[in-house]
Amino acid sequence: MYGSGKYSSRGPALIPRMKTKHRLYYITLFSVVLLGLIATGMFQFWPHSIESTTEWTLEKGSVHDAPLIRLPGSSPIPERGDLSCRMHTCFDVYRCGYNPKNKIKVYIYPLQRFVDELGVPISSTGLSREYNDLLSSISDSDFYTDDVTRACLFIPSIDVLNQNSLRIRETAQALTMLPRWDKGMNHLLFNMLPGGPPDYNTALDVPRDRALLAGGGFSTWTYRQGYDVSIPVYSPLSADVVLPERQPGPQRYFILSSQTAIHREYRAELERLKEENGESLLLLNKCSNLSQGAASARKRCYKGQVYDYPQILQESSFCVVLRGARLGQAALSDVLQAGCVPVILADSYILPFSEVLDWKRASVVIPEEKLSEMYTILKSIPQRQVEEMQRQARWFWEAYFSSMKAIGLTTLQIINDRIYPYAAHTYEQWNNPSVVKWSSVNSPLFLPLIPPRAPGFTAVVLTYDRVESLFRVITEISKVPSLAKLLVVWNNQNKSPPEESLWPKVGVPLKVVRTKENKLSNRFFPYDEIETEAVLAIDDDIIMLTSDELQFGYEVWREFPDRLVGYPGRLHLWDHEMGKWKYESEWTNEVSMVLTGAAFYHKYYNYLYTYKMPGDIKNWVDAHMNCEDIAMNFLVANVTGKAPIKVTPRKKFKCPECTAIDGLSLDQTHMVERSECINKFASVFGTMPLKVVEHRADPVLYKDDFPEKLKSFPNIGSL
Repeated sequence: MYGSGKYSSRGPALIPRMKTKHRLYYITLFSVVLLGLIATGMFQFWPHSIESTTEWTLEKGSVHDAPLIRLPGSSPIPERGDLSCRMHTCFDVYRCGYNPKNKIKVYIYPLQRFVDELGVPISSTGLSREYNDLLSSISDSDFYTDDVTRACLFIPSIDVLNQNSLRIRETAQALTMLPRWDKGMNHLLFNMLPGGPPDYNTALDVPRDRALLAGGGFSTWTYRQGYDVSIPVYSPLSADVVLPERQPGPQRYFILSSQTAIHREYRAELERLKEENGESLLLLNKCSNLSQGAASARKRCYKGQVYDYPQILQESSFCVVLRGARLGQAALSDVLQAGCVPVILADSYILPFSEVLDWKRASVVIPEEKLSEMYTILKSIPQRQVEEMQRQARWFWEAYFSSMKAIGLTTLQIINDRIYPYAAHTYEQWNNPSVVKWSSVNSPLFLPLIPPRAPGFTAVVLTYDRVESLFRVITEISKVPSLAKLLVVWNNQNKSPPEESLWPKVGVPLKVVRTKENKLSNRFFPYDEIETEAVLAIDDDIIMLTSDELQFGYEVWREFPDRLVGYPGRLHLWDHEMGKWKYESEWTNEVSMVLTGAAFYHKYYNYLYTYKMPGDIKNWVDAHMNCEDIAMNFLVANVTGKAPIKVTPRKKFKCPECTAIDGLSLDQTHMVERSECINKFASVFGTMPLKVVEHRADPVLYKDDFPEKLKSFPNIGSL
């Protein structure tokens, strides 16, 4: 199929059209029979029914021109898949090399038909229309190369989009037959329908060694963050139904549910919500009085009334997207196309392209256990925000969901950004529509020059065994509006973290990372789970900071993202009598350090602290179990040449419940050892990078005699 004569200047002639003119009658008859077989395959492939097209049938027929490859029964089988794979361990970036366009080169293997020793194909459907469209769009893009020696990434022509159509063992054997497989290194597989009954695994079951997987139903358990790419489940209706863009605003229905294969417990809960809220909620189901087929897939019913699908989605402000047997649902794409804000209830689901897309701007994610509270939660969202989310939802579909081409090229761009991070797309490029409308044009005097508020921050809590205090800290931090994720670094190797059921219930993802050694430096490790630019480092006993103080600290960091922004300040002084540096505590007018027991900083400094800290400072900190905060202050000041920023009046972390044996900082030798740290670090750096300032940042109306309700941050501590 991909013979040397089949290549064009832009790429392989993947599926050349079969010319039927002047064909004999029996060839036409054979095509009709083939049409029926292909239509059956299409119904197996997607959850929706699809009308076959003559164009696809004719293209499908030419697959038989591809060379036949017989798999020996003794062919090797790849490893199941390495869950620890990351770009720096399982991907050879040196193969990509430097090029002036900062573009990876992608090679598509020639099409082959793989069969076992008995001549049975490895797939019941062969090459689907969707996978053909995907390969064709890649071959027409700037990523493509027909020179295998220049390729950075390899894509097999083996269609694994739908696991239901595959013979797992034989498909794995076919992958090992690829000339450059090399245990899957630098290979990319696309799969939208993973798993199968009864388990429905959330990742492709085909053993694939180290290959990257662009998957359509990842959970947090199977997704290899920063390696795999979570992609949407393509909706066949996207190619057949055109929904005009509607003006955002209130719609006929407030909430609409249109999925037909909902678990009975969820449907019962939705019906209860329907009873409570009446006509504002429309609960649709499959039409029992219509014959099954492509036409019935585009209809939904409620009490005998028939609605056109997906057109009905445009008549609602919010549309429910519940998990089915698989986490990924094609309904999400339909909802986005309609400009309806998706309400996603699928615990542990990795949203499509979440590595780059800010889903908080286009959707509402609710834990499944809070389905009963859905109506109340959605009613609390201001109408203006709903309209912005409607616009963003529609734009997400147009840019990233509307076709197999959009899905394929977005996947490659994400991988490209990892390999060439200095030329990567920005947050704004990924999340802001490229076409600027006059209603959204900003004055050039007020262009955004600071990090956006939307992504929020990740709170990294270092803990050992103070579980009660830890839970209080988590509860308090969860009240901060800009919190995006909680990451607990469990530093106790002799004791397991509490069971999941005992942890506080919070409205953001909470992840526990267990460390291999009890080191203070673990708090500054660049964990893959940290996806935001801003990091809040906080100890497990800092229970006194209010949500207003933390939110204000984050807002200050946004203005100064290269600085350490913290609360209690400290000072270094030169002791003339001793001839060395001295550590000074809180009661001074000057500041040169802030304690990282609660401080905001950019996640870039985690990489510098872990991999670029001068000399033996990091090992010295871990050996002495002290001064990791001083080391971070030295590092940031040395890189930026700037002082940290102290916010709010707090001068110390006062913990009434903490005893002398609870914290390191209460030891009698604490101040002496801290002074030793400063002298040690200054010696290693060869200079004193710390800068002294005499100011702090407070909210504008903090001391003014105004009603509390007029202040943005009324609850600011005084100690």
